Amino acid sequence: MIWAAFFNFIAFLIFPLHVANTVGKGIVDPAIVDSAVIAATLVGACVWDLWTWYAGLPTSSSHALIGGFIGAALVKVGPSALVLPGIEKTVAFMILAPLLGMAAASVIGVANYWIFRNASPGRVDHIFRKGQLLSAALYSLGHGGNDAQKTMGVISILLFSAGLLGPKFYVPLWVVLSCHAAMGLGTMFGGWRIVKTMGQRVAKLRPFDGCCAETGGALTLYLASALGVPVSTTHTITGGIMGVGALRRFSAVKWDVGGRIVWAWILTIPASALVSAACYWAIAR
Repeated sequence: MIWAAFFNFIAFLIFPLHVANTVGKGIVDPAIVDSAVIAATLVGACVWDLWTWYAGLPTSSSHALIGGFIGAALVKVGPSALVLPGIEKTVAFMILAPLLGMAAASVIGVANYWIFRNASPGRVDHIFRKGQLLSAALYSLGHGGNDAQKTMGVISILLFSAGLLGPKFYVPLWVVLSCHAAMGLGTMFGGWRIVKTMGQRVAKLRPFDGCCAETGGALTLYLASALGVPVSTTHTITGGIMGVGALRRFSAVKWDVGGRIVWAWILTIPASALVSAACYWAIAR
C-alpha cells in the first residue's frame, strides 16, 4: 500500500495535465461554475464513493465526480451548460477502458506463458513476486497520473471562476501537489476493502496474474492520460484481472461479481448526478 501510494504521489513529475484540463474545461461550461456547483458536485461524488466503498465495489470515483458535475450544471442552467465532446469521449472510455485493459493483460499473459513455458512453477512464482513490484509501480503511476488530475480540474475551475487565477485557466502547483498527496494518503489508509474485492473476489490472483493485469492496466492508463481522457482506473484494472484470469480457465473469473461491478459502473454517473442535482437545488433555494 505504501509502495503504491508513493508512486501515486510522484506521478505529477511524469504526466502533463491533459486530464485536469479536460475536467476543468471539457465537461461543463466554465462560465457557469461557482462555489454552489462545486459543492454539489463533491457531495454527489462523495456520497456515491462512500456507499460503494462500504459495499466493497470498485467503482469509479472519476465518473462519480463527472456525474456530480453534470447533475449540478443541469439544475443550474440546463443541457446547454454541458460540453458534449468531453462527455462523449469520457463515456466512450467507460466501455473501451476495461476492454483495452483486458486485451493488453491477455496479450502480456500469453507472451509470459510462452516465455516461461519450460520454467518450474516455483521459479515463475519467485520471478513474478519481484516483478509485481515493478508492475505495481507502473500501474500506480498511471493511477496517480489520471485520477489525481480529475480533482485538480475541479479545484482549478472553481479558483478560475472566482477570479483567483487571472484571465487564463491553469492548474496551480499547490493544487497539483495537494491532490497527489491526498490520493497517496487515501491509497494508504482507505483501500483495503477494494483491495480484497480486486485481489480475491473477481479472480484469485497469483503474482504472475497480478503482474500481467497491472502492466496491461498501466499501458491503458498511459494511453488515456496522453489523450486527456478522464478514464476509470478501476474499470481498467478490473478488465485486466478478468483477461488474465480467463487465460487460466474461464471459470477462474467470478463473472457474477463482475456483473455486480458492471452494474455499479453503469449507475455511477446517473446516481451521483441525481445526488448532486438535489444538493444544488437545496443550496440554491
